[in-house]
Amino acid sequence: MTVKELADTKKYQVVNLGDGTERSIGKVFCCDLLSIAMGRAPAGCAWVTVMGNMNTLAVASLADAACVILAEGMELDGAAKKKAAEQGITVLASERPVFDTALEIYEMISGTASGKKD
Repeated sequence: MTVKELADTKKYQVVNLGDGTERSIGKVFCCDLLSIAMGRAPAGCAWVTVMGNMNTLAVASLADAACVILAEGMELDGAAKKKAAEQGITVLASERPVFDTALEIYEMISGTASGKKD
């Protein structure tokens, strides 16, 4: 699944559609501690977090994440929204919890389904 295909599912609000929308998402990564994410987020991942600030974008760029998904209804602050646009970082948003959001994306990229009902 590409970043564009994920955005096109309409399951997530598109906060910023950046460059690299044809990048393939290889893994899902969940972490809210930026120092851990900086060292452990795999390149090409969909990073699910509740951290919606400028530092999150810097870490996403350093880690070469394919996109960032803000969970739990979190939002980018104004400066971060502007920076995402400037740096071409795709940011999506979900009202759902981190785990549920990550599981849903994992199921889409792996072709599996948990069978759970909402």
